[in-house]
Amino acid sequence: MTKVKDLLLSLQSSLKDAILASRLEHGEITLEIDNKALKKVCQMLRDDPLFLFEQLIDVCGVDYLHYGLSEWQTTETTLTGFERGVEPILEISPNAKWQKPRFAVVYHLLSITHNHRVRLRVFACEKDPIVDSVVDIWPSANWFEREAFDLFGIFFANHPDLRRILTDYDFIGHPFRKDFPLTGHVEVRYDAKAERVIYEPVDFEERVLVPKVIRKEQQHDTQPSELELPEDLEAKNA
Repeated sequence: MTKVKDLLLSLQSSLKDAILASRLEHGEITLEIDNKALKKVCQMLRDDPLFLFEQLIDVCGVDYLHYGLSEWQTTETTLTGFERGVEPILEISPNAKWQKPRFAVVYHLLSITHNHRVRLRVFACEKDPIVDSVVDIWPSANWFEREAFDLFGIFFANHPDLRRILTDYDFIGHPFRKDFPLTGHVEVRYDAKAERVIYEPVDFEERVLVPKVIRKEQQHDTQPSELELPEDLEAKNA
C-alpha cells in the first residue's frame, strides 16, 4: 500500500491543477482530470520517467443519468419476494444525488516498467459530450473510442476515423445511454414479398420487469425434502 500511496503523491505533485479530485480505494488510484487538460496529462503520464504508463488497457464511457436513483426499493422488498412491473423513470429530480456532468470517459493505464496502474476519469457535458482523442498517444484507443462513440454518443475530437463499430450503419440513437428504450426504436424483419430486410417502428409497450424471489421457507410442503430418500417417499405416498 505504501508504494501506491507514494505514486498518488507523485501524481498529485506533478499534475497539480489538472487534477479535480483524487481517490485511493482498495489499493487503486482514481484521478478526475480536467477535460481541457486531458491530452497534456496523458502525454506526461506516458513519457515522464517517473510514471511511464506505456499501455492503455481500456477506454469506456459512463452515463450517470439515473445515478443514485432506483425504480424499486430492493432493500425492503427482496426480503419477502415480489413480482411486478414498474414504470420507467421519466423525470430526474433536481435534488438527485449526482450533481456532476452526465457523461464521463474512463481510462485505465498500466506502467509495465514500474508495475503501476491508474484510472483517469474525464467528464463531458450532456448537450455536446466531447473529449479529446488520445489515439496519437496510445494507438490502442482507436477502437475503444469508436465503441464509446457508438454506444454512448461521446465524440472524440481529432479521432482519425470516428465511425460506429458495433451497431448497424442506420442505427438510431446510442444503446448504452440510460434513456435509450429497452425495446429500441425500430424492429427488423425479413419481408418475403419484398424479398429484403425491412425496418419498422416497434409496436409493443416497454415496461421493466422485476423478478420474483422465492425463498425456501415459502416453498410448498408437498415438495420433497433434500434429505428424503426415494424409498421414503414411496412409503409416505403408499
